[in-house]
Amino acid sequence: MLCCNETERTQTQVDAKNAEAVIHYAGAELFVGISPSGHALAIETDSTRSSAPTPMELLLLALGSCTGVDVVSILRKKREQVTDYRIEVRGERRAEHPRAYTRIEVRHVVRGRNLSEKAVAQAIKLSDGKYCSVAATLRPAAEIVSSYEIVGEEMTAGEA
Repeated sequence: MLCCNETERTQTQVDAKNAEAVIHYAGAELFVGISPSGHALAIETDSTRSSAPTPMELLLLALGSCTGVDVVSILRKKREQVTDYRIEVRGERRAEHPRAYTRIEVRHVVRGRNLSEKAVAQAIKLSDGKYCSVAATLRPAAEIVSSYEIVGEEMTAGEA
């Protein structure tokens, strides 16, 4: 492994209250992050090279994946037939430093059979307000606005 030894890997532990990540400078404006669960990820800071996500891009990905996990889990529990799901996350940043996000738009595009609009709306609301830890972390600094689109699918002959 390029970035860490086995001791560092085992020292990055995951528990319910605390987490520790390790980030190594790899040179040439590239960093390698080791997640608390031991997974490596390249992090780019040279915008001209664009070989890996930037730290600010990772925030958008973290928010989208966090809410996505919640929404899918809630819809499964409601027995909704989701066949495809895409989360589009767009962030607006301050012009001056620190260039923090001030507004983040999260658009959920849910595809499935006979999806209940009420169930989809409720799943997103629960994720936004109760379950998504990333949203809860970002919300004091940035307005988070969610929207959704439901794309229905027809059943084909022979399906029940």
